[in-house]
Amino acid sequence: MEIAHSLSIALQSHQPLIVASIITVLSLLLALLSFFKWPHKSNASGTSTSAAKEKIEEATPSSSCNGTADSAAFLNGGIAGPAEEDMVTADVSKVAAERQSGASMMEQLVPEITTHALSYLDYPSLCRLSMTNSLMRKAANDDNAWKALYHKDFTLEQESITPVNGWKAYYAATRAIMNVNTEFFNIIRDRSLTAMSRFWLNADYVKCVHFTGELFSGYSAVMQSWQIAFNWEQGLDLQVRDVRARVLTDMAWVTMKTYVDMDNGAFNMTNIFEFHHGRWYLVHHHSSVMLGDGDMEQQIVHG
Repeated sequence: MEIAHSLSIALQSHQPLIVASIITVLSLLLALLSFFKWPHKSNASGTSTSAAKEKIEEATPSSSCNGTADSAAFLNGGIAGPAEEDMVTADVSKVAAERQSGASMMEQLVPEITTHALSYLDYPSLCRLSMTNSLMRKAANDDNAWKALYHKDFTLEQESITPVNGWKAYYAATRAIMNVNTEFFNIIRDRSLTAMSRFWLNADYVKCVHFTGELFSGYSAVMQSWQIAFNWEQGLDLQVRDVRARVLTDMAWVTMKTYVDMDNGAFNMTNIFEFHHGRWYLVHHHSSVMLGDGDMEQQIVHG
């Protein structure tokens, strides 16, 4: 009896330790059981879902947000049933078809609507749009969009032409020659003979007709005429209006009206450029006083 009583007291005093030991042993047993069962479960699910997973990765290589296959496997304990596999295959086919056709909001628009929407953009905005992604680049490079922008920024006169390299290239070439023509008037305002000498092509066939009606032929004679003009005239701040340009492969001409004083008569001006060694050079300049209706009638009578 004494032995049994002593054993009972010992068990009561070590009861927390015994309970903890039992829990630890059970936890180890459960961990070992799970470890040995895990490879079999993984192999069973891997075989049925690997093909679908490869198709999904192939259809959407840069995205891991398609959760159809994952949710189907999760609901079936890691194994996708026949119905779920059909759903996965259908979703994969749908994604692949959308990627193949390039379906997007921009591409689904009627071309006329797309062109009209892009026509509200200016030149820098259309260029920035073309650098966002492939779909926007395709839309922003549309020839009709650049044709509409050309007519908005420049002139409607060239409606019937078909640029060899497309309207985008033609727009860029026209914009370049317009900037060169603007530089011509900046040189006149600054009265810089050095800049004017670099602006003209050094050739014997270049010609210049000033508003006085005098004709100067050859590079040296043309430069002398501008030297006289800069010495004689006080700095002119010419106002340029109604600028029209036509650009060919290696030649371009620009017509415009210029005003020394907006209240007085205008001058008709024409500049002809040639493209040499990667830049545009002026080869012909013609300036003449624009005749009014009364002047025209008087000239006809005296003629």
